[in-house]
Formats: sequence, structure tokens, C-alpha cells
Amino acid sequence: MRDALLQCAFSQGGTVIASSILTAPARAFSRTPFDIIDFSEGTMRRIAIIGSGQAGLLTAHALLKAGYQVTLYSDRTPEQWLHESKPTGSATRFDLSLQFEYELGLKSWENDAPWGDGTHMTLCPVPGNRMLTLAGRLRRPFLAIDLRMQSHAWMHELTERGGNVVIESVTVDRLEQIAAENDLTVVATGKSDLTQLFERDPVRSVYDKPQRHLAMVCVKGPVMGFDGIPMLPIKHNVIGPVGEGFWIPYFHKDVGQSWNLVFEARPGGPMDRFGGLKDGESVLEVAKQVVKEFVPWDYKWLKDAELSDKHGWQVGRVTPTVRKPVGRLPSGRLVTPVGDTAMALDPIAGQGANNGNKMVRNLVECIIAHGDRAFDAEWMTTTFEKFYARHGHMTYTFNNMLLEAPTAATKDFLFAQYGSDARFDNNSGAQLLANAFVENANDPALLTPYLQDRRKMHQFIEKTTGRPWLRAVASGAMSVALEEFRQWRGLEPRHPLVHEYKVAA
Repeated sequence: MRDALLQCAFSQGGTVIASSILTAPARAFSRTPFDIIDFSEGTMRRIAIIGSGQAGLLTAHALLKAGYQVTLYSDRTPEQWLHESKPTGSATRFDLSLQFEYELGLKSWENDAPWGDGTHMTLCPVPGNRMLTLAGRLRRPFLAIDLRMQSHAWMHELTERGGNVVIESVTVDRLEQIAAENDLTVVATGKSDLTQLFERDPVRSVYDKPQRHLAMVCVKGPVMGFDGIPMLPIKHNVIGPVGEGFWIPYFHKDVGQSWNLVFEARPGGPMDRFGGLKDGESVLEVAKQVVKEFVPWDYKWLKDAELSDKHGWQVGRVTPTVRKPVGRLPSGRLVTPVGDTAMALDPIAGQGANNGNKMVRNLVECIIAHGDRAFDAEWMTTTFEKFYARHGHMTYTFNNMLLEAPTAATKDFLFAQYGSDARFDNNSGAQLLANAFVENANDPALLTPYLQDRRKMHQFIEKTTGRPWLRAVASGAMSVALEEFRQWRGLEPRHPLVHEYKVAA
């Protein structure tokens, strides 16, 4: 079953799966397009994991369940994670990633966290011009969990289940000792110094510097939703030459249901004003200024927001990078990466945690299948290449596409989907297109090939809407033009909303 679905996903850009997703009711499916891992096939080989973030802990839990002797090395205690650390990202996870966590019994917050339903995007080619909107529903909902709370809980659960946790900051010299004591050593330390053990892949890594300057802040106070948008969405605002802003429903370690705000500023642009800030209150103050100036339609919603906790913020930048999967220590011993250590992604498409989860699943599958044989450089390379063909390439491509100007195929798509409003009972062609765009965040192999190829996109539009592509695109473009004319006259645009939908304060 898995192989057949994977073949569909990659043949002709995923036509079969994409079409089924477009017509499927939201939340109707419970299986991933992968076989459940047979954890009974593991052996008692010793495996060390360096790092206690999302990818490292997931790897440890999966291998422990498979019967391996697992030791996890963390540079902080669970309590330090919970009380003294900054969140390393929003860690938004879509269905494919969540199902793997649930398979491992890691689902402590599913009854309390805010389940997100999709994405609402406002596209502004220049500041002040709300040219069009997209409102798409996922087939199944997403979650964004505070990683500090998650690492705290997952570390305790690992020890309760029989895993070993060692608290120490691992250097290269110490890594030599660890690698000598274990059959396999996996490095999952994100963007730490140990990342330099893994050579940058110059062919796959298309950037040599960050494409956005980033800020993130956890806030409480804003209501959980937006009037006129009949779902709990990621609110995605694209401000052409300025950057992007994302408001993500979030489950915070202290305040529970709340929001995680992410700002993606184009370097040197007018939103690029977070660098050098030293505390969360300052980040939130600048965030409110940015929203008031560039996203004024959301300012009333945000203006009274408060910082969720004093550590709940980050500023920084990421160079999107793919690294080679074999790290060679000075002694010649080998280690392999997983998660952000192997692939660093800008957070613009919310793919970091999802890519990491899929990479972990692939790694564990390959470890189990390898039996008692040596984990040599050939195995490490083959394992990563299997993942990259299955998920990594399309994820990296889709993520980077959002950092660039839209392709011609993407522009046609955005016009054709105009009219989407995210009503649960909206089965129009425009809505099905919008849903497909949002579902691509769950599995970037579904729509990304079409976004790269205008001819394929036209075929996709026709198949999805049941209309000639030119008519679908022209109809949407005409509606957009009418709203552009309203704005030119100084009036508010009348983009699709469900006006009877109101969010309780």
C-alpha cells in the first residue's frame, strides 16, 4: 500500500493523491500513507542520540520501542528545558508528522491544545494593497506545541520507558568516546557547532546566506480565531517587498491556548527591525508596530496582547542548507545527522518539525531493516537518499519557493482559487484548489510539482474545478480586479468572508 501511494505521489507530480485529497472531507482519515513500523524487528544494539529537541527525542522513543539500547545526551535537564529555555520554533505539525508521534504514544496534549484547521492568506504585492486572499482547509488538523514543555515531558517519558538520559554538553572529543561505545551515533543538535561535522551539499543547497531575518514571540490575549473566517487558521500575511507574518494557534507551557507570532523580514527592508533586540517585551512592542504599519486589519486583534513568558521569544536567521549525511570524526569514526542538523529550513512554510519527523521515521525504518550489519558510510548515504527522494527534495523545493517571487504557475493558481472562504460545506472548484495548497504543507509532494510547471498547473486546475483553466483563472482575476478598483477608490476590499461567523471574545 505504501509503495503504491508513494508512486502516485511522485509520478506526474502527484495527480492521484492530490485529486483524492481535494474531494476528501476534512478530518476523515486516520492513516498515514506509510505502513506502521514493525517495532518487533529491532535488536539490542546500542544507539546514542545527541540532542533533546524534536528530532532527537522522537528518534530515541522510536528506537527504544523497537528494542534498541538507547542513550540520549541532552545539554539541559528537563526542568531547564521547561523553565530556562527559549522555544526553538513554533513546531507546527501536520497530520503525517502527528500520526508518527501518536504511533509512539506521544500525544499528551491532544485534548487541550488548539487544533488548527487550515490557513488564511492575504497577499499584498505592495504594502496597503490587499490584492487577494486564500482560505484553505486541511484534510486533518494541525497542532503547534511549545517545544520546551514537549522536551520536558518526552525526556521524562523516555526514562520511564527504559531509555537512558545523560545530561552533558557534547563536544567533538566527547562524541569520539560516545561513537566508540555505540553501534550508531545520531546527531540531532539543530544548528549547533556539531553541525559543522556534516559537509554542506553545494548542489542541493541553493542559498549561501539567509533569505529572511526572523523574529518569533509567544503571546496571550488575542481571541482564538477571526471574525469571518470559519475555522481556526494559521493567519498568513504576505507583504510583497517587506516580508511575511504568521499568526499560529499555539499551546504554551504556561498559558495554554494562545498564539505564536513569526515575522519573516526581507533583509534591509522596512520590517527588518528586530535584530539586536534583547528581551521579549521589546520584540512584542516592535511586532505591534510592524502589524499596525503593514497588517493594520489585524492590529485591533493584536494590540492588547501580552508576552506569554519572559523566555518566549527569538530573533535570528537561517540559511537554508542541505548537508551530507556522513560525519567523519578525527579518529575516522562515523556519525549521522537527523532533523535540522541534516537540513536547515527557513520557517516560512512551517516545515522544520514536519521534515524532521519524516526524516526520523525513515531513519528508524532503515535502522530496523539493516539488522546486525555495520552502519557504514554507504548505509548512511543510502538512508538519507531514500528520505530525500521520498520527502526531502519536495519539502526543500516548496519551502524555498515561498522565499522567492511566485512562479507563473503559482500566479495562475492564486487567481483560480480566488473565492475560497473555508466554509466546511464549500465544494466549489476554487475552494478545492485552496484546500490543495494548504494540504501541500502536510505533504509537499502533492502540489509542488504543479507550482513549478505552468502546463501541469493548467491541467491540475481543469481536473480540480471541472472548468477550462483559462476560464477559472480569468474568473478569479476579474473578481480580484474589481476589489483592486475598490481599493483604488479608497474603499475596503470585499474579499471572501463568512460574515455570519463570529468568534466569541
